[in-house]
Amino acid sequence: MWYAAAYPAEVEPHSLASAGARGTSAGGDEPPAAFRAALDALARVRARPEVVLEHIPAPQRLAPWAYALAARVAEQEDDDELEIASARFIVLFDPDGHESWNGTTRCVGYLSAATDEELVDDTMFSEVAWSWLTDALSEAGAGHHNVGGTVTRTASTRFGDLAGPEHTVDVEMRASWTAESSELDRHLSAWLEVLGNAAGLPPPGVRLLGPSDRSGDEIL
Repeated sequence: MWYAAAYPAEVEPHSLASAGARGTSAGGDEPPAAFRAALDALARVRARPEVVLEHIPAPQRLAPWAYALAARVAEQEDDDELEIASARFIVLFDPDGHESWNGTTRCVGYLSAATDEELVDDTMFSEVAWSWLTDALSEAGAGHHNVGGTVTRTASTRFGDLAGPEHTVDVEMRASWTAESSELDRHLSAWLEVLGNAAGLPPPGVRLLGPSDRSGDEIL
């Protein structure tokens, strides 16, 4: 059975009794205790105000149980909301274990973000971006192993009537790792930190000052 309960945008905890359909089977199996504990842990995560979280359909056929969240960061530009980064966080669970995972719980992350054009030519950027993930997992105390993934930088130029900036540069990261416990709140928090770094957000609790925030007698 695929677990299909939907947490609201803030990932509030709720009853785990509702379950979705599994492929062509309509069995009424309850989620395994370890998977329920993992989702309860995710429900404890509170994203920073700039990040919007929402439940999305989980991929099928990859594992007996799965759960997925989407996250996005947007900024206001005149009367429009401009998305500057988006991400997905997917949990795959196989109570019998998976040989390639070397465990029962696999976390899969994907993100895409607009970035500085100069970084396309920075040969160290991919290594720095990957360190966002490894450092965030370590700092969050998210026990893990079998981590792997890719960092891709792309530059695009728009022509003709296509709306949007003429030149854009984006970074994409795809990663997966095996969680060593059901404390997936640590893993999701780490991935959201990576998203914040990719989106260029300041550290949590720090607000960047604009011209209207500065007093006339401020000494620079």
